[in-house]
Amino acid sequence: MKKNQKIAIVGILLLTLALTVVVFMTTGNTGKSGSAENAPPKAGAAEAQGKSERAGGDEHETDAVAFSEEQISSAGIVVAVAGPAEIATTLTLPGEIRFNQDRTAHIVPRVDGVAESVPAELGQEVEKDQVLAVLASSGISELRSEALAAQKRLALAKTTLDREKKLWEDKISAEQDYLQARHALQEAEIASQNAFQKLRALGADAKARGGLNRFELRAPFAGMIVERHLSIGEAVQASDKVMTLSDLSTVWAEIVVSARDLNTVRVGNAVTVKAASFDSRSDGKISYVGALLGEQTRTATARVTLPNPDNAWRPGLFVNVEIVSGKIDAPVAVSAEAIQTVENKTVVFVRSKRGFDAVPVETGRTDGKNVEIVRGLQAGVSYAAEGSFVIKSELGKASAGHGH
Repeated sequence: MKKNQKIAIVGILLLTLALTVVVFMTTGNTGKSGSAENAPPKAGAAEAQGKSERAGGDEHETDAVAFSEEQISSAGIVVAVAGPAEIATTLTLPGEIRFNQDRTAHIVPRVDGVAESVPAELGQEVEKDQVLAVLASSGISELRSEALAAQKRLALAKTTLDREKKLWEDKISAEQDYLQARHALQEAEIASQNAFQKLRALGADAKARGGLNRFELRAPFAGMIVERHLSIGEAVQASDKVMTLSDLSTVWAEIVVSARDLNTVRVGNAVTVKAASFDSRSDGKISYVGALLGEQTRTATARVTLPNPDNAWRPGLFVNVEIVSGKIDAPVAVSAEAIQTVENKTVVFVRSKRGFDAVPVETGRTDGKNVEIVRGLQAGVSYAAEGSFVIKSELGKASAGHGH
């Protein structure tokens, strides 16, 4: 056998041996992989699966915070059971606080005159019939003179009638004289009533306290002076608006309603008015909905009358009005205080043997009191309804400790 043939045979034998080794190793790895797939799950995996099932099938592992019964009580944590709830559906619309026009008066003097004094200051609280300003008016002087003269004529007509009646009864004068005296008395009564009614229509009386031309401008009801356009020595006409008085014990929240929401906004709907710039809210009902749309805005106006005992609702304040448009039955719901955010996930702290587990959930509709749980939690599960922020704080401390 030649030398070249021997070398070729040795090479073929080495190549065959190498291929045999490769095939054997590949078959061994495949067997190990198959046995791993068929092996029973470890205890840790089973525990994670149990947690997922308790949380309503959520695939994510939950964070746990250990809490004893004593710690739960001292921290003020209230445990409740997730279950069905009736959740009100709301519509939020913009609005603005305005004066209650039913309790707002634009004060006009109703006579021409000159201001002698203006005791009412801008922003002052005044009582009903309190003097707001004093005017000197020649028109009032003439009316008082007329009323006083009519009163004197009336007194004279009564005296004349009494005398003529006695003379007629004594057969001294004719009955015609008595009838004329009675007619004169009736005319004097009419003239006197007319003169006094003119004064009352202007808010004045016949008494000349401080002079016949003195006219006192008085408050028609209790309220606050919100506008004043009158100074001492200023001449005013009868129709000039010299002051604006408003009773701020109630105000209006005017709502802008678009055409598509008109079928939802109805008189009598319960609403919650919230201030846009600070934390203040008040409940009420819609008292008016406009029937016409504005030509430019294509919106209507609705109104809520709000009590304002502390003057917290100031006219001009922008508000958001939540209108209850209906109610839905949520199969699973929790209190709004139970919802927390942990690592950009919405979670509910579910009661467990160790304490509480942070279970990720998907939320639905809410009315501010209850929140619908769409996915992540089942009915009947106990959770932290109040004080969940304490649990979140403890979870944050634990995470920080593990980080170090």
